[in-house]
Amino acid sequence: MIFNFTIFLVTLVAMEGVGFLAHKYVMHGWGWFLHKSHHEEQLGAFETNDLYLLALGLVAVALIVAGNSGHDPLQWVGAGVAAFGLIYVLVHDGMVHRHWPARPRPRNRYLKRLYHAHLMHHAVKGRRNSVSFGFLYAPSAATLKKQLRDHRSAPGDERCRDMPGAAMGRDLQNG
Repeated sequence: MIFNFTIFLVTLVAMEGVGFLAHKYVMHGWGWFLHKSHHEEQLGAFETNDLYLLALGLVAVALIVAGNSGHDPLQWVGAGVAAFGLIYVLVHDGMVHRHWPARPRPRNRYLKRLYHAHLMHHAVKGRRNSVSFGFLYAPSAATLKKQLRDHRSAPGDERCRDMPGAAMGRDLQNG
């Protein structure tokens, strides 16, 4: 039981690294054509970016099924992947983007840090020069402000767009 729980927790934590790499190098790389919808004005309940969450769910289900078919530890890896996806939906879609009927505001320091980091991520127009690609971990606001300043002074920079959160990112960058 402790072994299984450890596999679950290690997977959940490791998914932050997987998510960071996927966000930075796939979603803001060759997979931008799907992720771009997430950086544009929300027009409906779903966006093409949701296909990434669907893929994550399919991976979790496949791992759980494989684990239940005799590859025992895989079910706990799948459970960790599924838990990461669930936390993503609750925190990212609910708290940050406020897609739920109840629109909670972050109250503690950790959730505020995640919230502001994500707003700063959305403050940059386009797929290049973004900051803060993680989900459960976010660098400090000071670090992100410095990264945004460095990107702003770089040639060929794509700057802020007028969308919800962009003004907050600019305020944090200038403050």
